[in-house]
Amino acid sequence: MDFPVTFQIFGKTILAHPIFETIGIFIGMRYYFYLKRKSKEKLSFNTSAAVLIGATAGALIGSKLIGNLENPYTLFENFNFKRFWTNNTIVGGLAFGLIGVEWAKKIVGHKESTGDLIVFPLILAMIIGRIGCFLTGVHEETYGIPTDFIFGMHLGDEYLRHPVALYEIVFLIILWIILKAAQNKNKYPSGFVFQLFMLSYFSFRLMLDFIKPKIEIIGNLGTIQLVCIGVIIYYFLKLRKIKSVTSL
Repeated sequence: MDFPVTFQIFGKTILAHPIFETIGIFIGMRYYFYLKRKSKEKLSFNTSAAVLIGATAGALIGSKLIGNLENPYTLFENFNFKRFWTNNTIVGGLAFGLIGVEWAKKIVGHKESTGDLIVFPLILAMIIGRIGCFLTGVHEETYGIPTDFIFGMHLGDEYLRHPVALYEIVFLIILWIILKAAQNKNKYPSGFVFQLFMLSYFSFRLMLDFIKPKIEIIGNLGTIQLVCIGVIIYYFLKLRKIKSVTSL
């Protein structure tokens, strides 16, 4: 396979990543609305609208902010709006989407968790998006460092590299199976599956980014890893609280 994989659309050459990312978002949203129609838990229009707006606004801001802060020197020393707008990361989107939802719920006075329903559509969208990341190779910053490991692949340059996008796809598939099993037990409170997803994914990304090129901010940790640590601490404390409640 030659990297990057591109498509000709209306006479223009488009990388695979934005195409698969768009497809992933579309299919993920359709799956979410399908699950929402089947769900027994019905939210009021005001709550649904507030959560959707909060999640979208938070994810948009966070994905671009954290994506650009991966290399703060370039951001502050040579600011370019086009580069700022096109730099994204799912880690920032998830972390700030969470903040947006929590703020929105406070505004409308909704105290129950609303996250479980979005977990599997989100995982599905991420898997499809990561296929695009893999097909783009080294032409976007979604590749691994050089390696002589058995899974090393040529992704568009002279080096064998960790195919981190494929690692993430495998992880997400396994996580889907585990979370579905937890959901089917029906013994955990609302929000547990989403919290377990967030804790698991951010823990995985913390470790994965050790084999990705990055600008070290504190010690040998990059911006994404620092965000991951913050989210891990937050959800570890929440899951401990749930565990103590369910054990009573």
